[in-house]
Amino acid sequence: MAGDAETARRKTAAEAPAHPPVPRSAGDGSAYPSPASAHDPMSYTYTTDLAAIRAVVHRYAIKAGLSEARAIDLVLAVSEVAANTVRHAKSPGSLQIWYDTEEIICQVQDEGTISDPLAGRRRPSLEARGGHGLWIVNEVCDQVEILSDETGTTIRLHMELHP
Repeated sequence: MAGDAETARRKTAAEAPAHPPVPRSAGDGSAYPSPASAHDPMSYTYTTDLAAIRAVVHRYAIKAGLSEARAIDLVLAVSEVAANTVRHAKSPGSLQIWYDTEEIICQVQDEGTISDPLAGRRRPSLEARGGHGLWIVNEVCDQVEILSDETGTTIRLHMELHP
């Protein structure tokens, strides 16, 4: 995580309210349409190539107007979520990115499920074998939404362009 003033102003996961996932109405992410005012939305399907995901996210983050430090934070967050798809979902994942004048949003979907309603909201112990990735995601993003049910998981990562 970048150690600049921008990062220090963000709420930590401990300060954010812990909300359990809300079931989607359909496995296609229809509960989360991309806004009509979005600039240059893109979609990318991946199986294992996380380097390509990181490059795409960085390019869009800079294009949207994030500072380099915040763009790196967003790349880290998306990479962690995408790595969870590769490791746990055992299915292809999809990434959608769009931005408007206020924020950039990265949405990752896969066929896996997250059973813990507070996944990523509690700081894991240093001895924990897992759970650090989603916690880091919650630390570096301005807002994280996790929706998971039997049809799959959608994680939406928000970063304000001008915090």
